Amino acid sequence: MGARRGLRDNSTGLINQHAYWCMPRIHPATRPRAAAAGGGGACEAGGMDESVRRLIVTRHAKAAWPEGVPDLERPLAERGRRDAPRAGRWLQGAALVPDRVICSPAARTRETFDLISSQWDSVPTVDYDERVYAAGLSALLAVVRGAPPASRALMVVGHNPGMQGLTLALAGDGDPVGLARAHEKYPTCGIAVLNVSGTWASVAPGRAVLERFVVPRDFGG
Repeated sequence: MGARRGLRDNSTGLINQHAYWCMPRIHPATRPRAAAAGGGGACEAGGMDESVRRLIVTRHAKAAWPEGVPDLERPLAERGRRDAPRAGRWLQGAALVPDRVICSPAARTRETFDLISSQWDSVPTVDYDERVYAAGLSALLAVVRGAPPASRALMVVGHNPGMQGLTLALAGDGDPVGLARAHEKYPTCGIAVLNVSGTWASVAPGRAVLERFVVPRDFGG
């Protein structure tokens, strides 16, 4: 059976066992936001070749482990609720707000994205794709390759080891310090920004350039 995408299916499976997941799959980019300090809008390709796209690989913020709560429903911890808005402000200030987001449907990734995007001027369309949950490299590559061709800046919000594995597999070159840091540890709320040449459909291991890798201590206030 082919990979199930999003939450629109009525088929049985782990994702559909909880009423929490019976939510719309796509959230339109219609929610206005007050401008965050530092300015900056949606990620622009200014100064970049028209064939280059940005991939923003984001691990969810620090999550809690409440007793008896299924893994899919684990909420963010207090630290995670502090870090995620800071990540959003950093992305806004760096002009790295994506135009499309693909997010794991787990509670901790949803909450991370909601808090990150609360700091943006506007919220891009987000797809909650269950392939991102507990995904290996091949599944994550398929997710990225299936992104809308018109997207120039895609954010994937997921889990480890998937986010670290995706970043290291794609990055054939780039910031050596960032590559070393990402290899050593990809902490919660870690963000890798990769430049990808060509279409999303042509994404392949070793073909991207790591522009930067940041962790919560890099976000500022």
